[in-house]
Amino acid sequence: MEEERANRVVVALRDRNVFAHVKLPHAGITQYGIRVVLPDGREAIWDNDGTAGLEAQIMRDGVLVGFVASIPGSENFADEQIIASIAAADYDQPIGRSRPVIRTGAPAAPVAPRPSSLADRLRRTFRD
Repeated sequence: MEEERANRVVVALRDRNVFAHVKLPHAGITQYGIRVVLPDGREAIWDNDGTAGLEAQIMRDGVLVGFVASIPGSENFADEQIIASIAAADYDQPIGRSRPVIRTGAPAAPVAPRPSSLADRLRRTFRD
């Protein structure tokens, strides 16, 4: 993304109360990106890798902890579509989503309890 476009997107995101900043290019990359600071200390880095599609890496303390996969067709997005995609992204999953998923049909089957750990089994043995 060019610097001018990144600045326009950041201003529009801030107008939507998204804590966004322009991410400057780093060594070997000439593309600007958008950095969105998330409330839990993570940050989402959008479109700073030089690829055509819009995607994000979710980082905590410089370590990759998740991502938002490339949004199909985003290489041709206008500014407003980029802004809407970043503002609506779901950052709470290890693989984030670019838009909400609408689920229909039967509810998911209950999850089976996980097997006891060695420590749990030893605790039970010594209590009895």
